Amino acid sequence: MSLRIVHYNEPVLRKKGEKVTKFDDALRALAAEMIATMHDAAGIGLAAQQVGRALQLCVVDLSEADADFTWTLDGAKLPLDLIMPMVIANPVITVAKGAPEEIFEEGCLSFPKIRGDVKRPEAITVKYKDERGGAHTLVCNGLLARCIQHEADHLNGVLFIDHMTKKTFAQIDDAVKTLVKETRAAAKK
Repeated sequence: MSLRIVHYNEPVLRKKGEKVTKFDDALRALAAEMIATMHDAAGIGLAAQQVGRALQLCVVDLSEADADFTWTLDGAKLPLDLIMPMVIANPVITVAKGAPEEIFEEGCLSFPKIRGDVKRPEAITVKYKDERGGAHTLVCNGLLARCIQHEADHLNGVLFIDHMTKKTFAQIDDAVKTLVKETRAAAKK
């Protein structure tokens, strides 16, 4: 069953998520529903805030993406289809030393049909727990690093539009204002 995806201007998108402390059946069920919702929406990542829950939990699935990125999980280079989709709880991200920042167009399921350029570090290490509470360390770059940074931002109430330059945001400002009006109207129903 798909969950409702929260759109921009709903307050939960600006809430810092609570740390996940219980790795139980309820958490695993939420993660599974988030994965199904992400897939139904043709997304590559989804944070708990985007389904109305202020938790340090997100899901990522780049198994259908062009794998122009590298990764090691817990020191091993596992096939992508073995590690995707990923459930990431309580992520702590460290930018790789000397990693360049790259500008790339991003979208967001909470901003339907709105895209814009965002500058992010190209390579990261993320320490996190999976849906069963197992601790992991993922070292990655490219689209995988970008996707995880985007979702981890959500967990802290930060949105991709917050990273845009004024010039980039100006290009989508009208679309964002329209989305705000639609979100307000939907909330009144």
